[in-house]
Amino acid sequence: MQLEQLIVKFKAKDEKAFEALYNMYSESMHGVIYNIVRDHDIAEEIMQDVFIKAWNKSDSYNASKGRFFTWILNIARNAAIDKTRSKSFKNSSKNLNSDFFVDIIPTRDNLDQSTDAIGIAKFVSKLAEKCIKVIELLYFKGYTQKEASETLDMPIGTIKTHNRNCIKELREMVLE
Repeated sequence: MQLEQLIVKFKAKDEKAFEALYNMYSESMHGVIYNIVRDHDIAEEIMQDVFIKAWNKSDSYNASKGRFFTWILNIARNAAIDKTRSKSFKNSSKNLNSDFFVDIIPTRDNLDQSTDAIGIAKFVSKLAEKCIKVIELLYFKGYTQKEASETLDMPIGTIKTHNRNCIKELREMVLE
């Protein structure tokens, strides 16, 4: 079945379409969420919540504004970031052992297979170093633009400009 048909059926609350889209995107969503929350159980829970939220708000998806994958990816990313900002998550993170922190240091090596389920890392690695850093922080690690600005010691306007230009360059590279 074509993606467009699946989405139309998904919006019409067709359970088979839901299942097909879940099977198509759940691995990618889990990878993105896991890179933000760093806990497989929490990532799984958030991912399921994301698909339920997408199901309940399916009428808000508009194909003219972007791809379905991007729409649901943004829901997932925002849900994961919201979770990390919650009081319960912060309290549960206080007593973690040092193994949790091993992968938090921003490097290109953090683009593990679960995050790269859609194969975007090979394109990101071809970008300029400034683009790699900005995209990794904003999209793979779930940083806000303000947090990325502080981490990279750049003005927030520069982060926004780099983000826009780098995503444009990445889009052109992927669509070639």
